[in-house]
Amino acid sequence: MVRIDLEYQGDLRCAATHGPSGTTLATDAPVDNQGRGESFSPTDLLATALGSCMLTIMGIVARRHGIDLIGAKCSVVKEMTATPPRRVAKLAVEFTIPAKVSVDDRQRLVNAAETCPVHRSLLPDIDMPITFHWGE
Repeated sequence: MVRIDLEYQGDLRCAATHGPSGTTLATDAPVDNQGRGESFSPTDLLATALGSCMLTIMGIVARRHGIDLIGAKCSVVKEMTATPPRRVAKLAVEFTIPAKVSVDDRQRLVNAAETCPVHRSLLPDIDMPITFHWGE
């Protein structure tokens, strides 16, 4: 169990504190939803959670199988619905893996990414295309 404490600070901003570490972060509503867009929005954090979770689970698998994953990168492009109700419509995930990775290890990493807890927790009606670019 992990506790996250949040405080509304006004003007559509919140401060979040991670219980175990005390690390804090700020959120702000996006410009297209009455905010200033000066920090991560809550849905930006959802996109961030997806990408970081996928990379983390891939890292666990890489460590277990001796795969060099150092320098791997991930980008997540979030798209919101154009019509109400407002929600995340698409999270397009793109990986760049700089190291040479065997075909078997590539499949291990793809499976790891697709089975991360955040990916498994999101509704199936969110479009989540995943693209990999492999180093040669």
